[in-house]
Order: sequence, then C-alpha cells, then structure tokens
Amino acid sequence: MKREVQYFEKTGPENTGDCLEIMQDLVNEGYRNVVVATTSGETGLAAAKRLEGRWVNLAVITHSANFKGPNVEEISQDKRKEIESLGAKIYTGTILTHSLETALAGKFSGVYPTLLIAQTLRRFGEGLKVCCEIVMEAVDAGLIPEGEEVVAVAGTGRGADAVCLIKSAASKRFLDLKVTEILAKPRG
Repeated sequence: MKREVQYFEKTGPENTGDCLEIMQDLVNEGYRNVVVATTSGETGLAAAKRLEGRWVNLAVITHSANFKGPNVEEISQDKRKEIESLGAKIYTGTILTHSLETALAGKFSGVYPTLLIAQTLRRFGEGLKVCCEIVMEAVDAGLIPEGEEVVAVAGTGRGADAVCLIKSAASKRFLDLKVTEILAKPRG
C-alpha cells in the first residue's frame, strides 16, 4: 500500500492529533503493536483513548525517573493509572542514547558511541530519533515482540510530530532495527 508522508511546518504538540490519526489508520490496516512516547502523560493518554476497546498492544514509554532532576517524576501517578485503565502498558526507564555516556561526556568532554548514534538519528528529526529509542526500550522491557513491524509515535519536546513503522529489535541488536516507513515528520 502506498502511503504519503505528512510533513509538518513546525515541531510540537499542535501535530499530535494528526499523528494519532495516522496511528489509528495503521491500526485499522492491521498493525497490532503500537509504541508511543509521552512526557507528562498527555500524548500517551490521548493514544490510549483512541485505541480503547480495540485489540492493540499499546506500550507507552516515559522519560526515566529523575530525568528532569533529582526526585522529579514527570508523569503523575493519576495519569499512569488512567493510561493503564485503558489497557496500555507503561514503561519508565533509561533512554538508550542518554544517561551514562551523557554524564561521561559532560565530565570528560569526550564523544561516545551512543551520543554519535543519537546525533546521527537527529538528522532525521528529534521525533524520529525518539521513535527508534522507544521501540528498542519497549522490546527490552518485553512489552512488544522483536522482529515485527510496529507503529511508533513520538515528538520533539511535548506532543507528537513523528510517526513511523519500525521493524523492532532489542537494543542489544540495534543494527537489526529498521525504519521501514516514515509517515509523518516536521520539516524544520
């Protein structure tokens, strides 16, 4: 099936509705594994509401605890419970292209492999980088199967502005991860 890419003029949450509509269309086509990035929980909740009552394996991926600072949790317990009540699974863990190497780079002013990978993926857009990360995180956590084409939705900062189909892989097998189709992304 030939699909057109939807390009957004700007990054940001104003594109979330369009991205979730694309996600829903892909589910209507038969895709059953969906991974969505969320920071505050708003995008994850909106995706869960759209997919409520459908047989879909929805994994909602948050920032790691303490990402924004010591003892700071970006998604509230109430939001978590609401998302889970709609049948989604939530994963909060370390961002694969962040953390340890970011700490080392800051301390020793070096460049490290995962930081190079992150910067390379950013050439396609922040949201598409996050799509790759969250799919691997979801596989690593056992929330979605490995080796299947899954729908990934993510964004730049808040909201969603990128949608793609990715052949899933665990982070240990990063080189097997394949972006098979880009369906939405910002031009900027």
